[in-house]
Formats: sequence, C-alpha cells, structure tokens
Amino acid sequence: MDEVDRILRAWEREAPGLDASPLRVFSRVSRLARHLDFARKEAFDRHELEVWEFDVLAALRREGSPYELSPGALIHQTLSTSGTMTNRIDRLAARGMVERRPDPRDRRGVRVRLTPGGMAAVEGAIADLVAHEHRLLEVLTKDEADVAADLLRRLLVPFEPE
Repeated sequence: MDEVDRILRAWEREAPGLDASPLRVFSRVSRLARHLDFARKEAFDRHELEVWEFDVLAALRREGSPYELSPGALIHQTLSTSGTMTNRIDRLAARGMVERRPDPRDRRGVRVRLTPGGMAAVEGAIADLVAHEHRLLEVLTKDEADVAADLLRRLLVPFEPE
C-alpha cells in the first residue's frame, strides 16, 4: 500500500459516487515526479548546477559536435519562453558554461555553444543522474521497465509538440 492507495480509500469513503480511478495513475506519476525532481536536484547540486542549467546544457550536449543550437531550438527543447531563455543564456554565459556565436546562415541570428566547462559539468551530472535512476529501476525487470516506458509515452504524446 502506498500513499495513493490511502488517498483513494479516503475518496471512496467520503465521496462514494466519485470515480477517482484516474488518481491511481496520475497521482502516482505526480508523486514520482516530485521524488525524481528531488533526486535530480541532488545530482545536479554535486556539480553546482541548477535544474534549468542542466536542461539547457544537456540540450546542447545531446546535439553533438559542435554542441550548439539556436535560442529557438533551446526554447523548444526545454519548454521555456523566449524571455526566460534569454535570461538563462545570459546567466550560463556569465558562468562560462556557454557562449554566443554569430549564426553563419543568418547575420541577425545567434547560436549558443557549449564550452568545455559546460561540457564537464553536464557530463558529470548526467552520469550521476543516470546511475541513480538505474538504481531506482532495479525494482522492475527490463520487460516491466519497457512496458512502463511505453505506457508513459502514450500518456505523454498528446502534450508534446511535434
């Protein structure tokens, strides 16, 4: 029994006509997300990164060499706004984690590039995070983890822009 089971029992008792069955899934997803956020923050703190900093740096790292994206692509990948991204790029540049470069295809545009310092920080943080998440998944078999990933993907797809 977990906390969601207790919540569901309370709703059954207090509002017997209410079909609270979606809470079986979404309350668990929400609670798990909060626990994972705490774990992410802990992993990133060891590398002196905020969660949002990791998100930007990881987007650049995943891009491959030369590890750069436009601010618009960063906005899309990190689900942030233009004003927020400008501030984030400014702050990461001040820390020496990224640099702005002129876009060779658009004289008015810029590209944001990961620096060696940003590369070291994001690689250390992702290694710690993935190791922790592997430990969390040890309660599932590989097949169970695959099923969970597929089911969560089906729930997530309607929210994600293409």
